[in-house]
Amino acid sequence: MKTAKAVIARSVLPVVLVMMSLVAQAASLPDFTELVKANSDAVVNIATTQRVKRQGLPPGLEIPDIPEDSPLGEFLRRFFGEGGPSEEFESQSLGSGFIVDADGYVVTNFHVIKNATQIIVRLQDRRELEAKVVGTDERSDIALLKIDAHDLPVVKFGKSAGLEPGEWVMAIGSPFGFDHSVSVGVVSAVGRNLPSENYVPFIQTDVAINPGNSGGPLFNLQGEVVGINSQIYSRTGGFMGLSFAIPSDIAVDVIRQLKENGKVRRGMLGILIQDVDRELAESFGMDQPHGAVVLRVLPDSPAAQAGFKVGDVVVEFNGQRVRRSSDLPLLVGRTPVGKKVRVKVIRKGRKRTLTVRVGELTEEAAATPAQPHGGKPGSERNNRLEIEVTPLSAQERKQLGVEGGVRVVRVHPGPASRAGIRPGDVILQLNGKDIDDMDTLAKVVKKLPTDKPVPVLIQRGNSPVFLALRLKD
Repeated sequence: MKTAKAVIARSVLPVVLVMMSLVAQAASLPDFTELVKANSDAVVNIATTQRVKRQGLPPGLEIPDIPEDSPLGEFLRRFFGEGGPSEEFESQSLGSGFIVDADGYVVTNFHVIKNATQIIVRLQDRRELEAKVVGTDERSDIALLKIDAHDLPVVKFGKSAGLEPGEWVMAIGSPFGFDHSVSVGVVSAVGRNLPSENYVPFIQTDVAINPGNSGGPLFNLQGEVVGINSQIYSRTGGFMGLSFAIPSDIAVDVIRQLKENGKVRRGMLGILIQDVDRELAESFGMDQPHGAVVLRVLPDSPAAQAGFKVGDVVVEFNGQRVRRSSDLPLLVGRTPVGKKVRVKVIRKGRKRTLTVRVGELTEEAAATPAQPHGGKPGSERNNRLEIEVTPLSAQERKQLGVEGGVRVVRVHPGPASRAGIRPGDVILQLNGKDIDDMDTLAKVVKKLPTDKPVPVLIQRGNSPVFLALRLKD
């Protein structure tokens, strides 16, 4: 009998321990109910109306309104062709926002109110008020609105700089129009740079964010706004566990400038840059890959006046280390216009310090270079690189904004192919030497070392890029 009891006890004990562990874990999870009660009143729903153009369909075909970017609309255009004349219709969309000033200032995403002809802000007490745009900043995806109301509940901003992966966070918004929906999760990563964004180090979370959440606040456990929910990564259009929020430290500065000036001023050096990988680091004489390599120095820019050169690797800006190329635009953009800063670069394997007065980023300075045109006959083959090149005309150089260079018209199996050089690329610099013409290229190639990577600067598409080229015996 005792043996049977002992067996039962041994079998039941693990189950009891597991249940106790689950109870302890549940007790340690945060309770968000008080945070929701304290902050939900300051979160608003934003409804916008836009005038949208679409191509008319053939006469006699009638279908419901389809937004211009709808996959169904694209299918119909492909199937029926362009059809009749373009039509204009009203389109509605929903987003979220939050009140940052008791006198009626509301923050949301720029893309939520872009091209809106009417913006309606719906408060928690169900009042619906038309909003005016105080200012917008497309680069950070932030817009500041104003409604005619007073004594409103407001949120409190916290510091996003101290956020760490694993911290609990909470979002309140209007996914698919469901007002004041709450979702929670953790910070997945900080300082994320997305391909289309250069001036925002996003907070990545696994908080459920869906269409309609955009512009809503992201709270920490202290009830402080540490981010503005802005984007999701999805292959379906819905939530897939990857959400991105604009850090509050960025947002607070942008909101202040929008409130004071209606626009945002950002610092600018006047250089085009790219990341440094292992091969490029070796070709530049660096122990390990880090920093941002300069691809182009814009004429009459602060960088040009400070003595920056193509091939410089920026490793420190104003006392802050540049680990990746994506770090530099963030550091420069947040620097006051007109401030003098020291910049450390690696030039031909040696460290140098430059002093630059930060300029102001303008639309002209942010514009991309012209698209290069196709090649032309009269090519010449370089057997050591296994490429065929042709000279650039004066007009082509002017269009590209370059003083020299040769265009690649054919790439054979060999060193250039392994480096990633393609037909249409324009070779501007090789192993630190400017390539003025085909004769210069031949002379530089003749002196290239073997079994050691050397940097080659090319122009591809709209942008220059450095590649690492290695010749073999």
